[in-house]
Amino acid sequence: MTNPPAPTASTARTDLTAFIAGLPKAELHVHHVGSASPRIVAELAARHPDSPVPKDEEALAEFFTFRDFAHFIEVYISVVELIRDAEDVRLLTYEVARDMARQNIRYAELTVTPHTSVKRGIPDVAFMEAIEDARTAAERELGVVLRWCFDIPGELGLPAAEETARMACDLRPDGLVSFGLGGPEIGWPRPQFKPYFDRAIAAGLHSVPHAGETTGPGTVWDALRDLRAERIGHGTSAAEDPELLAHLAEHGIPLEVCPTSNVATKAVPSLDEHPIREMAAAGVKVTVNTDDPPMFSTDLNNEYAVAARLLGLDAAGVAALAKNAVDASSLDAPGRARLRGEIDGYLAAWRG
Repeated sequence: MTNPPAPTASTARTDLTAFIAGLPKAELHVHHVGSASPRIVAELAARHPDSPVPKDEEALAEFFTFRDFAHFIEVYISVVELIRDAEDVRLLTYEVARDMARQNIRYAELTVTPHTSVKRGIPDVAFMEAIEDARTAAERELGVVLRWCFDIPGELGLPAAEETARMACDLRPDGLVSFGLGGPEIGWPRPQFKPYFDRAIAAGLHSVPHAGETTGPGTVWDALRDLRAERIGHGTSAAEDPELLAHLAEHGIPLEVCPTSNVATKAVPSLDEHPIREMAAAGVKVTVNTDDPPMFSTDLNNEYAVAARLLGLDAAGVAALAKNAVDASSLDAPGRARLRGEIDGYLAAWRG
C-alpha cells in the first residue's frame, strides 16, 4: 500500500485557515462605524453626495490607504459624518452583524461613539433605539450577540466626555456593558478623563480605554491608575516596559491586540515586528481583534491567521486564543461557559 504524502507547510496553513473560518469566535475591539463594509459605505456616500467619501467600492480602497495615524483619524471622521439619521444607524449596525455572522463571530462588543452622531443632529434617544433594534434583530435573525462599549472621542475633549458619560449613565441602553476612550492619544492625556470613567464605573460599566497605541507605556499606566482599566485597547507599547507586562500578567488585564490595524496606522512598522510575541511570552492574556476591518482590508479570520503565524500556533493554540476573548469579555458566566463549550466542541470535532 502506498503511504499518503506527508503534509506540507502549505497544506498545514490551508488546514488552519479552514479551521479558523469555522471556529466560533468573540471580538472585543471593533468599532461601529469603522466596521462598515465598502458596500455600505458606498451606499451611505451615495445617499449623502456632499460627502468627500467615494461613492464606488473600488475607489474606497485608495481612500482607505493611510499616510499615518492622523490621516487615519481624518478619514475615519469623514465616514462617521455619513451617519446622519437613525435609519443610517440601524442599517449600519445590522449589516455589521451580518458580516460578523459570515465569520462565525458569535459575540462582539462593538465600540460605539454616540457623541459624534448626536452632535450631527441625530436625537440621542433615536440613536439608542436604532442600535438596540439592530442588536435584537441580529441576535434573533443572525445568531450574533452584540454588546456596546460607549467611547469618548478623545480629540473632542471634555465636553464630549461629559456628553458620552451622560448618555451612557442616564440613557443606558440594554446592550451597554462598558465605557471607553478612543481617538488620538498624543495631546490628550488619559488622566483628564478620570471623572467620567469614575461615573461610568459607579454605574456598573466596565472600563476599557484605548492606551499605548501611538504613545509609550506611560499612557497604559495612566489608563490603569486613573481610569481603572479592566482591559486595554491596543496596548502596543506595553512591550517596551517589562514591569508593565508583568503587571498586566499578574493582574489578568487583557490586551485587545489588532495587528493589521497597528501596521496600517503606522503604530508598528510591520507585522513581523509586532510585539504580540513579547506580550504572550510575558504571560499577558492576549485577545485578537480587527479594530476597523474594512478600512484595513482585513477581517477577524485574517487576524487569527496572522496571530497564529506570529505565535506559532496550531489549531489547539488558536482555539485557546479564541477562549481568551471569551474569558476577557463582559458576557455573563453562563454565556462564557456556553461559548467556551462551542469552541471546545468544534476543536474536538476537527481533531476527530
